[in-house]
Formats: sequence, structure tokens, C-alpha cells
Amino acid sequence: MTTRGPTAAALLAAMALALGACGESSDTSTTVSPGGSHKTVVVHSRNGAFDPEAIYQAAAPGVVTIRSILPGGAATLLGGGGGSEGSGFVISSDGEIATAAHVVTDAESGGGAAIHEAKEVYIQFPDRNQVAASIVGYDPQADVALLKVDPNGLDLHSLQLGNSDAVKTGEPVAAIGSPEGNQQSLSVGVVSATDRSIPSLTAFQIEGGIQTDASVNPGNSGGPLLDADGRVIGINEQIATHSGGNEGVAFAVPMDLVKRSLDQLRANGSVKYAYIGVTTQSLYPQLANRLGLPVDAGALVSKVIQGGPADDAGLQAGTQQIEFQVVRATAGGDVIVAVDGHKIVGETDLPELIAQHEPGDTVTLDIIRDGHHQSVDVTLGERPQSGH
Repeated sequence: MTTRGPTAAALLAAMALALGACGESSDTSTTVSPGGSHKTVVVHSRNGAFDPEAIYQAAAPGVVTIRSILPGGAATLLGGGGGSEGSGFVISSDGEIATAAHVVTDAESGGGAAIHEAKEVYIQFPDRNQVAASIVGYDPQADVALLKVDPNGLDLHSLQLGNSDAVKTGEPVAAIGSPEGNQQSLSVGVVSATDRSIPSLTAFQIEGGIQTDASVNPGNSGGPLLDADGRVIGINEQIATHSGGNEGVAFAVPMDLVKRSLDQLRANGSVKYAYIGVTTQSLYPQLANRLGLPVDAGALVSKVIQGGPADDAGLQAGTQQIEFQVVRATAGGDVIVAVDGHKIVGETDLPELIAQHEPGDTVTLDIIRDGHHQSVDVTLGERPQSGH
């Protein structure tokens, strides 16, 4: 169901008035090459002001609509199935465009089945030019794809990529994309939370996700989530909804993960992730006390994947099922308390620390086994499309 709200112009005016957004400016650098030009526009904040209009004027020219014809789809997207529509944004003068992998494939969240890329992909720019694009590669683990168009004859506006590790809960953000096919739409909000686990296109989670209440609907996927300076801090990825529409809970893939993915897609056409091969449960002080553990934080090992890196290193899973408060836990196994000296506190800490490594790296785990501290070296493998 599509719910239509205020026009973009009305929203811009209202937000600019409400937020007192008069302290922003933007700079434009233009590079002219044979057959086309390339511009990079950056919003510069003054006095901490958040100016949706300035952000939109600077960033919108670099946000594109992506139309894909999926395997088995008809030769046209108009009026028929077999097609997909989403958003993306220009990231280089060479015609590179970033988007979500599910925009240009038939993959679905939490999948694991074989993924097929689109037969044809077309990019529509804000100036009404529409050109074919090639898929350089896609990363189902992070739901990121890299596309390429011929830049000749195009007026390209690339967006500046920011750093998601500096994102704070409560800071204002803007999303631009094509929700429900309504191109160049702006929505604004705040960062509702960071370090969220969100479903990928595989059996694994995307860690470090950004949660926002900026309105995101089908069609926004692949578009940029922007900070007050117009820098991309994430790729809009999905919404949590019961009705099918926006309910104030949307998620973006963090830019630091996106950059890693884009770098490998650019170099190799695919992305590899480190893999440890365990299923764990987060430990908190009261549960630790109930289990008689000498620590109050860590990751309880509830399953060790047979033949995986952790299994090869001798890690042990619990076998005793207990219920405590409203938690069902697997007790009696190892508790991972640190990776290379970095403590495990939150439930996303272990996968995030492993994700910082490459397949073949060796990490040192500090664990609790039978009430005693010890160290275990694990040589990481390559993460599969399915499994743990």
C-alpha cells in the first residue's frame, strides 16, 4: 500500500523553517572531460545547523533511479512483473554507481538460495537521461552492488562518502531515493540507533547497521542516507513493517562496510568475508551470575560448526539447556570474552571483530572454559553463503 504525504517542496520548506536551517552552504568542483562532465558537491555545515534543502540541492543530482529486468522477466518493466526498481548514487567520475544488491538481483533477505543477477539494468538520471549499466559485481553478504555506466555525454554528480563509525544516535539524517516510484524524494529524520544486526541476502546478518526514522519505502533501497554535511553514511536497505509501508523503523548498511565491499567489487568483482564457524549468545551480568562465570560479558558458544575454523581450533559448545528470567541459554561451553585483546560486550561485537579480518588470518580468542581463562588461536576461513 502506498501512502502519499506532503510534496517534496512542502517538506523542504517545513523542515527548513522548523530546524532553523539557515547556516549551510555548498561548494561545487567541476571536472570537464571529452563528452561529459563530473561534479562533486559537498554541503558545509555552519553552527551545527541541519538544512534539508541545502542537502537536497547538493546531493539529489547524484541520486539515480535504477530499473532492472530480472531473469525470466519481460522485455519491459512497464505494467508487468519480472522487474525491479530501486535507487542508487554516483560515486566516481568514471560512471560508478553504488546501490543495494537486491535491486539488481533476484535475491531476498535471509536467503541462501542461488542468486541471479538482472539481465538488463538501466540508470535514469535526474536530468532525464537514461542509459544502460553493467553490473561490476554484487555482495549478498552486505547487500551492496557496484554498477558502471559509460560517462561520455553525461553530467555526473558524485556524492562524498562519509564514515559510519562516527555516526551517533540522535543526529539528523536525510534519505533521497525513489519510494514507490516517486523519483527524487527527500525524507528526513534522525539516527534512531547504531550497531543493529539486519538481515543480509544470505543466512548471515549485516552487523553495525544504522537504524533511522527517516521515511524509507520500497524503491528507496540502494539510495543514500546522508549526514548534515551531505556525506553518505549508509545505503538504505530495508524497513521493518507489518503493513508493507514505512512505520518509522528503517535500516541502512553502514558506509564503512559499504566501502570495503565496493573496494573488493572494483578489484575482483566479488567480496570475501572471514568466517569463524560458531553460533553464540550474548552474556549479561545476571545470566553470568546464574551460570557461575567469572566474567559478566562475553559470547556463550552454543554451537560449533563441524569442520569449521572454530571446530578445527578445538572450541567447545554448550550442551545444557537452561531457562533464566526470559532467556533460554545453552550452558557448559566456552565463553569468548575477547578477540585479539578486544573485549566482547555487545551481541554484535564478535561478528564485527571477525569481519575486520580476511580469510586466512589467525586471531587469538580469550575464552573461559570450566571457569578458567585460556587463549585459543583460530585460523579464519571464508564465509559461505549459508550456515553460521
